[in-house]
Amino acid sequence: MEKYELQIGGRKLTASFKNLAQQANGSVMLRYGDTVVMATATMSEEDKKDEMGYFPLMVFYEEKFYAAGKIGGSRYTRREGKPSDRATLIARMIDRSIRPLFPENLKREVEIIVTCLSWDEENDPAVLGGLATSIALSISDIPWNGPLSMVRIGKEEGDLILNPTYTERSEGDMDVVFSSFFKDGEFLINMIEGSFQEVDESDVLEASKMTEKATEKIEDLQEKIIKEKGTEKMKLPEDSVPKKIKEYVEKLEQKIEKAIFESDEKNPEEIKKLKSQIEENFENEEDQKIAKDYFEEFKKQIVRKKILKENIRPDGRKEDELRELEVETGLLPRTHGSGLFSRGGTRSLSIITLGAPGDKKLFDNMEEEGKKKFFHHYNFPPYSVGETWPLRGPGRREIGHGMLGEKAITPILPDIDDFPYTIRSVSEILSSNGSTSQAAITSTSLALMDAGVPIKAPVTGISIGLISEGKNHRLLTDIQGAEDHAGDMDFKVAGTENGITAIQMDVKLPGINVDLMKDALKRGKETRKKIFDTIKKAIPEPKKELSPYAPRIITMKIDPEKIREVIGPGGKVINEIIDQTEVSIDIEDSGDIFITSEDQQSADKAVEWIENIVREPEKGEMFKGKVKKIMNFGCFVEIMPGTEGLVHISELAKGRVGKVEDVVSVGDVIPVKVLKIANDGKIDLSLIKAKKELKKRRDAKSKKQ
Repeated sequence: MEKYELQIGGRKLTASFKNLAQQANGSVMLRYGDTVVMATATMSEEDKKDEMGYFPLMVFYEEKFYAAGKIGGSRYTRREGKPSDRATLIARMIDRSIRPLFPENLKREVEIIVTCLSWDEENDPAVLGGLATSIALSISDIPWNGPLSMVRIGKEEGDLILNPTYTERSEGDMDVVFSSFFKDGEFLINMIEGSFQEVDESDVLEASKMTEKATEKIEDLQEKIIKEKGTEKMKLPEDSVPKKIKEYVEKLEQKIEKAIFESDEKNPEEIKKLKSQIEENFENEEDQKIAKDYFEEFKKQIVRKKILKENIRPDGRKEDELRELEVETGLLPRTHGSGLFSRGGTRSLSIITLGAPGDKKLFDNMEEEGKKKFFHHYNFPPYSVGETWPLRGPGRREIGHGMLGEKAITPILPDIDDFPYTIRSVSEILSSNGSTSQAAITSTSLALMDAGVPIKAPVTGISIGLISEGKNHRLLTDIQGAEDHAGDMDFKVAGTENGITAIQMDVKLPGINVDLMKDALKRGKETRKKIFDTIKKAIPEPKKELSPYAPRIITMKIDPEKIREVIGPGGKVINEIIDQTEVSIDIEDSGDIFITSEDQQSADKAVEWIENIVREPEKGEMFKGKVKKIMNFGCFVEIMPGTEGLVHISELAKGRVGKVEDVVSVGDVIPVKVLKIANDGKIDLSLIKAKKELKKRRDAKSKKQ
């Protein structure tokens, strides 16, 4: 077994080559602390791209519960099921990092499988998986223009941290992953995924500097591994388009250009007509396929040339110009909150639902388990792009965009002590023409304010695009569909007026330098301000009142020692309260109780019931209690739910009482007065003194009248 080691971030990184997955084209086992991942890279033996129409790269991240010493899965299978959302997001992150470095003429299927074999609860297997993928691809014969580095940067109390632990990430202001490499001596970044606590753009740039230093070390290690373990890359044939097809498509340049650079409404139909015309011109099925593919490529070239050389965008906007904005709230009468945000041909409708604390989303994966009080779901129906496909569950894109919105919005939500509701946000993309994920973030802010959620500030987002050729480039604010399709970068940045809350960057070219990233951050900040101005005109602040259809939550706190009394044996007491009052009750170990109800009267009744259970009776206090049990020496009376006291036979009536049953029966409701409370909690009651006290009160009342 061969090992390669590197000290980085205060810990040892070890790459081992045991040749465990010897049938794969490349594999490695990577260890950081006691977290261990294995990455495999495998390539098919036949070309697939022509059949599928796109580069068939598949990336999977496998969470194994055994890695964390857990037995996962359902109680019936006890094995891992479909990937968790977290596993899907990690797979997407790795995919987005490695995809730009594959040559365009690679047509074979490539599959990456990253398996977490051991997890030490401190070191992140996601970043380790990205790095392991780079090594596995680099030493294989699969054509790939790596290696690349992947690091996570945190920030706590003003200090940047390289590869922070889970605790440092949760307590810090920044949690961002960079994928990066050096090309011809220049530091390039090709993927960013991060969440922030309203940080300044300068903090992101500082994090990139730390990334650059770490990338030098990691790249040196990989170059050594490649030199000693790498195999020769497979030679790829030149991907050429027949002359007759190129000439025919290129003759239509003016018509294609006119179709692209007309109004949004005309673009799709004109493009479809031209595409059909090209296909019909060739009888051979293979020629039709090549012509269709070249048409798409030539269309991109036209867009890029017009933007780069003539500074003309498809809809005539300037580089830094936003499309027309529309904002509306309160569209839906019975939902708890709704907001519509439109930016050109992109429209997102977000709906907020407020629920009880018990409605929190449960999650249980290899790394963590717990509850979420806020979750954001993103839906991308086929009609949003004028197409048809079967409606199924959320795919990787929906999960990824939903989580991006969750990251962006979470920092501005109120603390649970101030607003104990569970919040679900759903963004329905009604029309898509560029950067729907950022539109969803903005419409979610609108819906939260419409729902009366006291957010700290609205969040909005924008996507900055890029067209580049050598050193010549143009940054494009608010990219639309044609520009996204033809462009080199999608730099999504979301935040408040005070700072950034989320970044996600993908590129199609190998990577961008720090200067370009700095310019994109600056452009994003300027553009967000314009969107904020539009939002403020429509809804300056969150509504002061919740929707009348939203549930009401009453919060109360009890002594944690009393929780068992409120719950009762087998849940008997709390279930009775819920059944009788028709409320929802959530009890925390801290003694916090949340009572959720559509009806204020029911909530008040439940509060009074619980207060009676947990309050301590005092000497001299009067109660109306129910006789629960009769003994020969007296009777036990329930004065509060779960609390009983003894009325001794001598305290039942004046004079001698022969039998307790001569005075009371089980089920009778009688007045009693507390005589004494012993140290062990036993309570002595008196019926005689209670009647005397009641008579005294009646007499006093009669005198006043």
